[in-house]
Amino acid sequence: MEPGRRKGLSGVLSSLSLLCVVLDLQLDAVLGASHVEIEQHLEMGRKLLAAGQLAEALSHYHSAVEGDSKNYLTYYKRAAVFLAMGKSKSALPDLSKAIELKPDFLAARLQRGNILLKQGNTQEARQDFEAVLHGNPSNEEAQEQLARAEELEGQAEEARQAHRRGDCQGTVSAMEKVIELSPWDPDARELRAECFIQLGQLQKAIQDLTPTTRLRNDNRAAYLQLSQLHYRLGEHEQSLSQVRECLRLDQDDKECFLHYKQVKKLSKQLGSAEELISENRYQEAIDKYEAVMKTEPTVPYYTTRAKERICHCLALSQQAREAIDVCSEAHQRDPRNVFVLRDRAEAFILNEEYEKGVEDYQEARELDADSQELREGLDRAQKLLKQSRKRDYYKILGVHRNANKQEIIKAYRKLAHQWHPDNFQNEADKKEAEKRFIDIASAKEVLTDPEMRQKFDAGEDPLDPESQQGGGGGQGHGGWPFEFNPFGSGNFHFKFQYN
Repeated sequence: MEPGRRKGLSGVLSSLSLLCVVLDLQLDAVLGASHVEIEQHLEMGRKLLAAGQLAEALSHYHSAVEGDSKNYLTYYKRAAVFLAMGKSKSALPDLSKAIELKPDFLAARLQRGNILLKQGNTQEARQDFEAVLHGNPSNEEAQEQLARAEELEGQAEEARQAHRRGDCQGTVSAMEKVIELSPWDPDARELRAECFIQLGQLQKAIQDLTPTTRLRNDNRAAYLQLSQLHYRLGEHEQSLSQVRECLRLDQDDKECFLHYKQVKKLSKQLGSAEELISENRYQEAIDKYEAVMKTEPTVPYYTTRAKERICHCLALSQQAREAIDVCSEAHQRDPRNVFVLRDRAEAFILNEEYEKGVEDYQEARELDADSQELREGLDRAQKLLKQSRKRDYYKILGVHRNANKQEIIKAYRKLAHQWHPDNFQNEADKKEAEKRFIDIASAKEVLTDPEMRQKFDAGEDPLDPESQQGGGGGQGHGGWPFEFNPFGSGNFHFKFQYN
C-alpha cells in the first residue's frame, strides 16, 4: 500500500476511535443520570406513600418503572401502592412481573397468592403459598393462607352441590364463608345473588351484584340486572342510573336500551304526577297515575303506589265516597301504609263517618307513634266524633261539610221558613219548632262565620260554653247560650226576617 494512502486510512481509524470514546462517555453520562433519576423517583415514591399521598406516589413509581423495566423491586413497590389504593387488579400484573424477574421473590409470591385467594382463584393461590413454604417452611402467613384456600375449595364445592339440587337457602349459607374468604370473586357473588332473587330477597341480591360491576370489565349484564331489580323495588331513579351505566359502556346494547325507555317513561309519569299534586291539580294527577298503571301493570309496587296517590288526591279534592273506595283497595295492598290510613280517615270524616275515621287514625298511630300529624288528626277525629253525638251544624242544615256559604244560607232559609214557630198553633208543636229554629239559627251563625266554622271543623263547638276557655256562661234553650235564643221565655210575637 502506498505511504499516502496508509497515512490517510490511519487518520480515519483514529477519528472513528475518538468518536466511539466520546459516544461511550455520553452514554455513560446518560445512564448515570437515568440511574440517579430512578433513585430520586423511588425515594419520592417512598416518602409520598408514607405520607398517604398515594396518587402522587404512584406517579413517581410509574416513572421509575419506565426508567428501569428490569428492576423487580420497582414493580413490587408499585404493586404496593396499587394495593394501598384498593386496586388489586392493577397490582397483580406488577407482582407477576416481579416474580418473573426474580422467581424466588417470596414476598411477591405471598402478596400475589393473597390477591388470587380473594379473587377465588384457589388453584393458583395454592401454588404461590406452596412456593413460599418451599423456600421458607416456617412462614406462618403462608401456612394460614394455604389452609384458607383448602377451606374455600370445600365451601365452594358444597355451595355448587346445593345449587345443583335447587337448594337456594343451602347455597346462600355455604356462600357466606366463600365470599368472606374471596370477596373479589364475581362468580360467587353472582351465584348467591341468583339465589337471593329466587328467595325474593332483592335488596340482598343488589348488595351482591353491585361489586361485580367493578370486579368484571364491561359488566353490562350486571348493570342491566341491577337496574331491573331496582325497578321491581320501585326505585326508578336508581334503576335509571344503573341502566345508563350499561348504555355508557355500549350505547347500542338493545336490552339495556329497551329497559331504559321503559324506566324513563315511567319515571317521567311519576314525576309529572307528583308535580300536579303539588299544584293542587288533583284530577290531572289522578289521570297521570292511571297512566302509570297502564305503563307498568306487571310490577305490584307501581300499582300499589298509584292507588295510594289516587286515594290521596281524592281525599284532598273532597270526593269522600270515591276516596274511601280507592283508599280501602290501597289499604288491602299495603296494610301498614300510614298515609293510606290517614287519607281514608279524612275521607271518612268528610263523609261524616267519624267512628271509622277515629279507627283509621288509631291504627295509623300504632304504626307511627311519633307522627305529630297523625296525633293531631286523631285528636280532631275524636272531637268530631264527640261533637257529632251532640250537635252537628251540617246535619242540622242538611248540607255537606264542604258546602259553600251560598249553599248554607239557602238551606238555612228553607228550614227557617219551615220551622218558624209562628207557623204552629199547638203549644207542644210550637215548643218543638222553637227548639228546631234555635238549632237552625245557631247552625247558620257558626257556618257562615269563617272563624267559628274553622273551630267547628277542628272539633270545637264555638257556641258550647264547655268548650270555651273559662267554661262558664249563661245557658239558654236546650243548653245553648242565651244570646242565641231569639225567643227568651214566655209568649212571643215577632215577624222573622230571612237574611
